[in-house]
Amino acid sequence: MNFKDAVAGLSGRLAKAKARPDLAEEATKNAVILPFLGMLGFDVFDPQEVMPEFTADVGMKRGEKVDYAVAIDGKIQFILEAKPLNCSLSSAQYSQLYRYFGVTEVHIAILTNGAEYWFFTDIDAPNKMDEKPFFKFSLEAWDDNDLRELEKFTKAAFDIDQVQETASALKYTRLAASYITAQMQDPDDDFVRLVGRSFYDGNLTAKVVETLKPNVKRAFDDILRQRVRQRLEVALGDDEAESDPQPATPSRKDDIQTTEEEWRAFYIIRAIGSEVTDAANITLRDAKAYCAILFGDNNRKPICRLFLEGATKSVVFFDAEKNEERVYVDGADDLYKYKERIRDVVGKYANAAP
Repeated sequence: MNFKDAVAGLSGRLAKAKARPDLAEEATKNAVILPFLGMLGFDVFDPQEVMPEFTADVGMKRGEKVDYAVAIDGKIQFILEAKPLNCSLSSAQYSQLYRYFGVTEVHIAILTNGAEYWFFTDIDAPNKMDEKPFFKFSLEAWDDNDLRELEKFTKAAFDIDQVQETASALKYTRLAASYITAQMQDPDDDFVRLVGRSFYDGNLTAKVVETLKPNVKRAFDDILRQRVRQRLEVALGDDEAESDPQPATPSRKDDIQTTEEEWRAFYIIRAIGSEVTDAANITLRDAKAYCAILFGDNNRKPICRLFLEGATKSVVFFDAEKNEERVYVDGADDLYKYKERIRDVVGKYANAAP
């Protein structure tokens, strides 16, 4: 079994564990976390390699424990703190992990609830755990890039120097992405001036900057559209994309007509979804009241519902647990704004598929 298959298998195991909403911390460890460490190549039955309830004296505290310490060739390489499966890591307390990190020689700490794994190191200050993780891995939504990063933590591949180098790169990439995303949504004056210098010959006064700001924002939107359109062409084939055919919709009644805008929205969603699954898995099923976009033509796996006819247009998005949220849009092109949401639910369906 290759690494990708092993991760997919563990994702299926997680889905079964989540069927029990009352799963406590110890049960979470046994159901998912220990198998996760085993998947990374560690012998969870060897107490010299995977050390449960690892104890040390931390400052004035005696007998401070961390859930697991993991060693390679007798040297502890990372520590892990476990939370129950129903615990949100965003609101979790992990002061023990933070304190323990500061008095050991480890440079990697993991916080997990069995579904998500947050990886921390000490980029900002030596021997002091960073406040934010440099890498997050979710068993419910992962892609090949995530797998490549996770594989660096396997016993066979683990190299602390390479991991820290990767951590630094991921941190700065995340910060850069955060800045660029903010500029895409609302470019500030300094950014508009930076871009404006490349094409505007006059003096970039405050009034000129304010005039150029909508153009810079639109340029971002155009770039995003072009990238998605390129993926669409790859997903459908150049000839098919150019002729813009309409795929067959099962069980359609004669009086139901899928509009051009609905087809456009479908192609946009299919292009976005093709980043994490085969494009053929994204299907359209039209109805009188709305147009449904489904995963695998399965109405139990809805991606969204389109309400694009009439003056008021909207889209109802679903997550993998079937929770709904309606957003109002001007048209199909607004779906580019919800790229991450579409990608996330498609990825979760894809990873849960048998």
